[in-house]
Amino acid sequence: MKFERKFGKRKRTKSKKGLFLVLLLAIALYLWFNAETLLKSLF
Repeated sequence: MKFERKFGKRKRTKSKKGLFLVLLLAIALYLWFNAETLLKSLF
């Protein structure tokens, strides 16, 4: 019972962490592919 509770809590935190990491990855990829245009607009 205790193990199940701990595992359930871990699963919830991991899913949040996973979503956060996916969001960061998406932002990183967006910046990587648009780096040229962003640099041109800045300089």
